[in-house]
Formats: sequence, C-alpha cells, structure tokens
Amino acid sequence: MTTYAVGSLVAARGREWVVLPDSSDEFLVLRPLGGSDDDIAGVLPAIEQVRPASFPPPTANDLGDHQSAALLRSALRIGFRSSAGPIRSLASIAVEPRIYQLVPLLMALRQETVRLLIADDVGIGKTVEASLIATELLTIGEARGLAVLCSPALAEQWATELRTKFGLEAELVLSSTVKRLERQRVGSESIFERFPITVVSTDFIKSDRRRSEFLRTCPDLVIVDEAHTCVADGSMGGRSRTQRYDLVRALAEDASRHLLLVTATPHSGNDEAFRNLIGLLDPALHDLDLDEPKGRELLARHFVQRRRADIRVYLDEETPFPSDRESKEVPYTLSPAYRDLIDDVISYARDTVGNATGSREQRISWWSALALLRALASSPRAAAQTLATRSAAVGAETAAEADALGRSAVLDRADDETLESVDIAPGADSSEGESGSTRRRLRDFLKRAQELENKGDKKLDAITAQVKGLLADSYAPIIFCRFIDTAEYVAEHLAKKLGKGTTVTCVTGNLPPSERVARIAELAEADGPVVLVATDCLSEGVNLQDQFQAVVHYDLAWNPTRHEQREGRVDRFGQMRDVVRAVTLYGQDNRIDGIVLDVLLRKHVAIRQATGVSVAVPDNSEAVLEALMEGLILRGGDARQDMLDLEYSTKAGDLEKEWTSAAEREKASRTKFAQRAIHPDEVATEVEAIRANLGTHAEVRAFAEQSLRALKSPITSHSRGFSANTSGLPLGLVDALPPVGSRLTFVDDFPVAPGESVLQRTDSAVEALATYVLESALDSQLPSEGRPARRCAVVRSSSVDTRTTLLVVRFRFHVVMPSRSGERTAVVEDAATLAFTAANGELQWLDADSVDDLLRAKPSGNVSSPEQYLSSALAQLHRVSTHLDERGRALADEIEAAHRRVRSASGAPLRGLSVRAESPADVLGVYVFVPVPKG
Repeated sequence: MTTYAVGSLVAARGREWVVLPDSSDEFLVLRPLGGSDDDIAGVLPAIEQVRPASFPPPTANDLGDHQSAALLRSALRIGFRSSAGPIRSLASIAVEPRIYQLVPLLMALRQETVRLLIADDVGIGKTVEASLIATELLTIGEARGLAVLCSPALAEQWATELRTKFGLEAELVLSSTVKRLERQRVGSESIFERFPITVVSTDFIKSDRRRSEFLRTCPDLVIVDEAHTCVADGSMGGRSRTQRYDLVRALAEDASRHLLLVTATPHSGNDEAFRNLIGLLDPALHDLDLDEPKGRELLARHFVQRRRADIRVYLDEETPFPSDRESKEVPYTLSPAYRDLIDDVISYARDTVGNATGSREQRISWWSALALLRALASSPRAAAQTLATRSAAVGAETAAEADALGRSAVLDRADDETLESVDIAPGADSSEGESGSTRRRLRDFLKRAQELENKGDKKLDAITAQVKGLLADSYAPIIFCRFIDTAEYVAEHLAKKLGKGTTVTCVTGNLPPSERVARIAELAEADGPVVLVATDCLSEGVNLQDQFQAVVHYDLAWNPTRHEQREGRVDRFGQMRDVVRAVTLYGQDNRIDGIVLDVLLRKHVAIRQATGVSVAVPDNSEAVLEALMEGLILRGGDARQDMLDLEYSTKAGDLEKEWTSAAEREKASRTKFAQRAIHPDEVATEVEAIRANLGTHAEVRAFAEQSLRALKSPITSHSRGFSANTSGLPLGLVDALPPVGSRLTFVDDFPVAPGESVLQRTDSAVEALATYVLESALDSQLPSEGRPARRCAVVRSSSVDTRTTLLVVRFRFHVVMPSRSGERTAVVEDAATLAFTAANGELQWLDADSVDDLLRAKPSGNVSSPEQYLSSALAQLHRVSTHLDERGRALADEIEAAHRRVRSASGAPLRGLSVRAESPADVLGVYVFVPVPKG
C-alpha cells in the first residue's frame, strides 16, 4: 500500500488534493488544492483510486494579458483559507477584524494560559474580539473545547455569531434544550464531553444540581459574557449573583483554564466588585496596589478597555461609529379621566398602606400599590393586567421577604443578569383579608382602566406623532415598553394609525429568543417603512443597528442603565446613519414620571456629560426611589412639592453626590488602566504582515472591479463603492454569489446595508469571486470569455532593460505547533512572486524591491510574437526548482520567526515549534516582461 506524506499532492475524484494531518495509509484526510477546510474530505484508498500527483505547469494555451496576470495573483492571495501567517485563524474566518480588534488577540497570544478582561465600550465589538481569541486557540490546539456563559436571551445570538463568522458550531445548553442534548450522550459522558463547543445559560448551569457536572467536565476555554453580573461584594446581595460568582470563581481556580471575561462595565465606581472581577484572572490582582506602577503593569497584561474615541482612528484605519446621538424629551398630559384614575389609585394606596396591620401586611400593600401605579403610568392595558394578577409579595412570610419579592417584580434591578421575564406586568392583587369595599374599589379601577384603552389615552397620540415624524425623516424606530401588555397595546394602535404601507412588529418576552430573531429578520424583508415595538427583552446584547436608527422610550425605565442598553442596540459600529435619534416620552402630570426623570434619568445624562463616562446608578438608588415614591403616595400633594421636602431632597442630593463620585472614579480608572500592554507599533507590524499575506483593501477593490469588468459586467461607480450587473456573469459564479438579484453592490467599508457586500476578503461575494477567478484560470477547458485570469502573459514594458520572467508561486508548509495538549500539525499555504533574468546561460534572481517594482510595471506596447517569448520562458521552468526549494526554506524560517515574534512572551508553548516547506512548490503563473526596443 502506497504511503502519502502529509502535505504531498494526490489525485482523486478527478482533482488534486493536499494530504492533511490525521491521515493514515488506510484513510486519507484531504483538502482540495487551494480549497478551504469546508471542502475537506475523507478517502479510502482501498475503495477509491488515489495516485501521486504534481501540480501541472502553465502551457501556451494559458496565454493572457497583463491584467489577467494581476488578477490571478490577487485571486490567489485573497482566496487563501489556510494561511501560513502567525495568526492562523484569520484566513479561515468569515469576518475581517478591525485593526483595533487585533489588540486583545495579540495580548492573548503572549500568555501561556489566557486570562483576559475585555471591557471595551458598548458597540465596539467585544463579541468579535473574544470569538477571535477563542477561534485562534482552537485552531492552534491550545484549547480543545469552548463554553460561552451568557444569559439565555443572548445565547442564540452568540451561537449565530460563532457559526456564521468563525465557523464554530455551538450547541445551546438551555433549560429548553438540555433534555434533547442529554439523549445524545453516549454512556456516562456529560453534555460538555459530548459537545466540545457550547453556549450555556449562566443561570441554568449555576444551580447546585447542574454546577458540579459542569465544573467536572467544563472545556479548557470559557468566555463569560456580561461578566460584571458574575461578581459580588458585601453591598451586593442576592442568591442569584452569589451563585454566579461561585460558579465563575470555581472555573477560575483551575489555573490551566483559559478564561475570557467580557463586559462594558467592569468598574462603575465599585472598587470591591472590580477587585473581585480582576481577581478571577489572577488572585494576585485582587489585593494589588493598583496605584503603583507595578500593580498597573500586571493588570495591563490582563485588561483591555477602550472608548470609541480611543479607537475611532487607530493606526491607518478609521472606524465609522455614529458621530452623534440626538436626544429629546417629549412630554404629554393625561386626559381628565386618566388623571382622576391615578389620583384615586394614590388615595387607595394611602388608605391600604396606612390601614394595614403589621409590617408584613403593610409592605405587601405598599408593593401592590406601587406595582399598580407603575403599570398605570405605562398603559391602561398593563394596569388592567396588574389588577387581575396576584401580587408577588403576597406569598412572603416576613416584611423583608415581601420587600425582596416586591423589588424584584416592580423595580428595574441593576444586578439582573438577564432581562428574561422582567416584562411581565407585576401583580397588585393582595386579596388576603380584603374587605368588600376594597374589592369594589379594585373592580372599579379595572373597569375604568379598560374604558381608557385607545379613547382616553393621550400617550398614544404622543407616540403616534413621534413615530410619524421619525418615519418622515426616513428613520426606522424601535419603541421600548416596560410591559408585554403595553407593547402589544402600542403595536396594535400604531398598526391602525400608520396604515398598510408600514409594517409594525411586536417582540416581547412571550417569544423564545429564536422567534424574536426571526421576527426581526422578517422586518428586513418588508417593503416600505418598518416599526418595531419591543420590551426590554431586546435591550441587551441584540444587535439592531442594521435595520433601525432611532429608539423611543415609551416607558421610562427606573434604572438609567436600561436606557443606555436600549439606545446601544442601534448606536454602535455598523450603524448606517451618522446621527442616531433617541426620544423619551414622559407624563407631565402622572406624578410618577417626574420623580424618575428628575432623580435618575436626567442626572445620569448630566453626570455622563460632565465626566465623559457612563456608570451604573449606585446601589442605594432603589432606597432613594422608594423613599420618594413613599413621599408621593403616603403624604399626598404634588410630586415636585414633595421633592422640595428637606428629607427627600437630601436623599436625592446624596445619591447624586455618590453617583458623581463613582463616575469620577471610573473616569480616573480608565486613564489609570488604559491599554498599554501592546504598543501600536507592534500591532502595525502584524497588520502589515497580515496584509502582505492576505491582500490589502485597495487590492481587494481593484481585484473585484477588474474581475467583473473582464467578465463583461457593466460597472456603475457610486460614492461608497460600485455596483455590477450580474445578468451576464457565468452561471458557476452566479450560483456561488449570495442572492443579490440582478445588481451586485460593493461598498468600501462598514456600515453595510442589507443586500450590500463589503470589499473585504472575508465577504461572501468577494470570496466567491476570488474562488471562481482562480479555479477558472486553472481550467483550460473553459471558454475564453469565462476566464478573467490567465496563468501566462507577455508584457512589453519600459520598466525593464532586459527580458525578465515573473513567477507566481504557491508554497505549502508543514507546521508543527506545540500546545499544552501535545503537538498539532497543519498544512498551510503562502504565495510569493519571484523574478529572474537569464544571462550567459545563468539565472539571475531579482531582489524583493525589484520584484515589487515589476509588479507595478505598466504595459508600454504590444508584443508581435508573444508565443515565442512564452515558449522560451516555459522551457526554463525545469531550472528554477532549486531556487524555489531555497526560497521555500527561507519562507519557512520567516514564518517560524513570525510565530515566535507574536508569541514572544508566552514561554513554553514555543518549544518544538517548526515550519517545513513541502517540495515541489506550485508554479501557478509565468509572466514575461520584454523591454521596449531602443531607438
């Protein structure tokens, strides 16, 4: 039986393949020559014919012109999916990271065990940064599996990002999927042994029953999303948060586990919580003096935090974030009937709380009343639902338990990890021992609330006017409501008022995450204007910038962070509009909104504008808010008059001082802990190497435009790129392109509108074009008009004084990458352009600068007998093999040095690293440059 070495070429199934690691004499693992990992196949030589192969040299039938030669070289580089560069995964992923997003990756590759806190601002791309690190660790064998811990609302998005951008197929481990996954186990193995890549609900896995199995079989690489919700300190109570902290701390105790913590709010003024967070990376960080340079130097190895202003322009790349957020407040007034109902409810609340016997009963009455008032401020339908629902506090056995249950149901808690279920209307029915007169009052409230729907609710008039204005300015808005009932109520109203030409969709916590994503996707296919009405189930983690440009706060959140999360769904990288809009509705006379607006929301904006940073509201804000609400309910009178009371104004003032102080500390921490572990010059070095291997943006654009022109596709330029007509393109290319209809539109950079393609090598349209151009060039049986690139050309040029032959060569390398789990081998590719002249029977090879000059040479005229020159050059190919082998060995040394440079601080994993060139190299193109005749 024939033995085939790893990296050698074989012929099977009518094409050439590269033999990959993990092959044996009985079973060959093969990748098509020049293909991607998606095309890998297994072949049994005992059943299928396999024979040694060599890459065929060009022939005279491959003759083209100067442009067709340039296209071949570009298609080769742009189409690489197994690059030899030191960052192995970049060639195979379906996303081209921004330059600043490479910084966390370079930091990670300098650590033997990766421990990083990625704390970039909202909308910068933390998911891409963390996923890029994970993909690289898996690619080079430093990790064998991956678990992403996140809220269930974000699990579907994480899985989609990993699959579509990084080629990682992740299983969702949720309460709704675990039974199905458990049925697929073999023997005694766990879910995490069966499925090496998972996205896991943190709240599902943190329970005592699930946690031990997860800790026992957890993969050696973990990403913790929204990591700030997984730490606790003495001031942060709550069993849920403590369980999350215990889980992540137990994961971190395994010193060999790679751990990536992701959050946009690492500090927020709470020093103890911040120390608990960074202590997960390295226990020494918890008690380190971070005011001393040595402490900051140690933290800098593990911590990266940047604002938009820090990376809007980084090295030579500008990232087009929205430049401005246009915010406005829109007041509305209640109808007389609505105002009378709120006044009567406040009077009822005062009576029930005042007449309650015992502290437990009083707290149950208080939370029931506050739930009803909050629902009334939202909508009549939410109020009706609240009146018909049992209060969460009724089951409490003590006053303290009633407070805990009430706060969880009524307030917008700052430490909630997930927004699941928070959009359910809270109950107000505390019917234990209620008198007949109390029941009659509640039934009266219910009837009056139902009568207010649509005809007595001026808030609907306000939202209708705002939405119509936004649509008139070509803004697609998301309207955020606090409760499911309100969202459905608003969506029904807008659907009637906006008419059939506008599509209105409602997304709430009633829908599973996958259905939410599906409904949003359906809006992208809608004709005409679109409006999305949603609850806060969409306010965190879900990216909506592709379809929406405005946010309307129909209901005020009782936590400013929730407002930031809502607006962050559209105000982020990828947003097409330079200016996004945010509209906040509030009731001038509903006696609830004024307190929230003055004490929390406006103060949050003022502090952010004064300090330049956004921090979460301090923990005691709930107590202050409750005190102010008690002043309104129990003491009566106008809400603003109540706030003038010394006691309550003092509470609000103390909260503002603490909040401002936290913001100042956060501002100082961002300066103190700014990313300094990787110098921009180091990033520039690697970016230059990546571009040299995989092609620059300018090369991608020139390649795409020239290829389409060569295929006779009419090109129309526009301000951001160009469009091409697809109707006359070869069917093989059309089938490979994304479904774009008759027009293929390319733009130079993000943001990208639906139906557009970005001029990056990882874009599916660019990838399809590069693959077609290369494969058609190698297929001499195709008709001439279907082959935009050619393997040969003869070019007359004033740039040369003597006949010069340029070769486009593809090298294959056998890379041995040592890792903690043992050696991992790979077969990778690189391209080189070499040139020589022949004098006195000897080949003289040009240096790199001269070759670069030759690549830029322009044709100076026609050659009368190109076949003669080409035949002479092809006859020389047998003489270049020795030099190609030498060049291959030199490239192997350069590649190995690049790997060592990138991982220069990582230590042990470098020992045993080796790169070996496979022989012979593939000569893809031969191009002869002929000097202009003298005289």
